[in-house]
Amino acid sequence: MASTSAEIIAFLLTISGWVLVSSTLPTDYWKVSTIDGTVITTATFWANLWKTCVTDSTGVSNCKDFPSMLALDGYIQACRGLMISAVCLGFFGAVFGLVGMKCTKVGGSDQTKAKIACLAGLIFILSGLCSMTSCSLYANRITSEFFDPSFVAQKYELGAALFIGWAGASLCIIGGSIFCFSIAENSNTPRRGYAYNGATSVMSSRTKVHNTVPDKTPPKHFDKNAYV
Repeated sequence: MASTSAEIIAFLLTISGWVLVSSTLPTDYWKVSTIDGTVITTATFWANLWKTCVTDSTGVSNCKDFPSMLALDGYIQACRGLMISAVCLGFFGAVFGLVGMKCTKVGGSDQTKAKIACLAGLIFILSGLCSMTSCSLYANRITSEFFDPSFVAQKYELGAALFIGWAGASLCIIGGSIFCFSIAENSNTPRRGYAYNGATSVMSSRTKVHNTVPDKTPPKHFDKNAYV
């Protein structure tokens, strides 16, 4: 029962993390910068993995998609690949997680289901690491440009999408680790032993039954002519 509850908790954590990672990919605010006036914010610059935009004080946004994938910076291409890999791995991890859980009716024996659950945990851990690496790589580029005194272009700060991605990656790693421990719990479960008393022959069983049944045959009386 404890192992089943742990698998359910792990599945909920990993699915929540996968949803957060998937929502991070199209989120707008990966990096953001503002230009403040005397009273209100005059413009907000923000960008993600697909486009860069500016929003004025009236709420009107002007966006520009990245023209060519081959002309992009290397870190943006790497972040795109890692985030897409994280989403795909999370999907396959969810499928294997459903098959490997003990509360489902598919997957075979308990040992087979434990191996499938461990595989799902490894896939979710790999998905979390991909998302964590992508967000960290993007954040490292933002911070290095922000604290570089020789960088004269527009400087940005960390956007909300990075924190959502880090949170989703952490949930995937934690839930995947719990899935991996399920195979260890299944291997440590004691097996019930049976004593072997040996085969019993038909003759021995008949003899045993014959000896246990009392003999109710009345005694025979012989007269004197029987001894002559």
